[in-house]
Amino acid sequence: MKDRDEILRRTEAFVRERMHGEGTGHDWWHVDRVRRMALRLARDEGADPYVTELAALLHDVADHKFHDGDETAGPRAARAWLTEAGADAATTDHVCAIIAALSYKGAGVPTPMATPEGAVVQDADRLDAIGAIGIARTFAYGGSRGRPMHDPEAAPEMHDSFDRYNASAGPTINHFHEKLLLLRDRMNTQAARRIAEDRHRFMQEFLDRFHREWDGADEPA
Repeated sequence: MKDRDEILRRTEAFVRERMHGEGTGHDWWHVDRVRRMALRLARDEGADPYVTELAALLHDVADHKFHDGDETAGPRAARAWLTEAGADAATTDHVCAIIAALSYKGAGVPTPMATPEGAVVQDADRLDAIGAIGIARTFAYGGSRGRPMHDPEAAPEMHDSFDRYNASAGPTINHFHEKLLLLRDRMNTQAARRIAEDRHRFMQEFLDRFHREWDGADEPA
C-alpha cells in the first residue's frame, strides 16, 4: 500500500488533468470546491479526512450525465484509478460506495448515505449546486446541452424515478424547481443545512428577479 499523501497528490493531479477545460460546470474547480467543503464538514462530523478527500476528488470522474446515464461509470472509473494508485481495498470499496450513492436522482427518490464520509461529500456536492455558484453552473450546463433558458409553457416535473429524471430535458429554469430548491431540505449535516439556508434564499431572490424581468414587471430604482 502506498503512502496516503502520495495517493492524494496523484489523485489530485489525475483529476485536474482529466477535467481540464470542462465547460458544463463539472470542472476541476467544482471538484476543488467540493473537496474543500467536504473536509470542512468532515471536521465537524468526525469523518475520516482521507476517505472524504478521495471521494470528493473522484466523485465526478465519470458522471452518469456524460456517460449515457450509466450510474456504474463513476464507481468503475474511481476503482480503476484507486487500484492503479495503490489504495487499500477497504478505502477503495468505501470511496466507490460513496460515489455510487452520491447523485441526486429525482424529487421523489431518496438518496441516503451510509457513512459520515458519504454524508459530508454529498452535502458538499449539493452545496455547490445552489447559491450564486449553483446558479452559474446550472446555466452553464443548460447551455452546453442546448436547453432553452426558460419556457413559461413548460411546467417543472417532480420526477419519481432516476430514469425519468435522467431523461429530462426541460428548460434550465425548471431545474431550480425540480432539484435545486429541494436540496436545502435534503442536507445531511447541521453545518450544511445552515450554509444551504442562505444559498437557498439567494436563489429564491434570483428567481423572483428573473421572472419580474421576464414579464417586464421590474420597476426602476
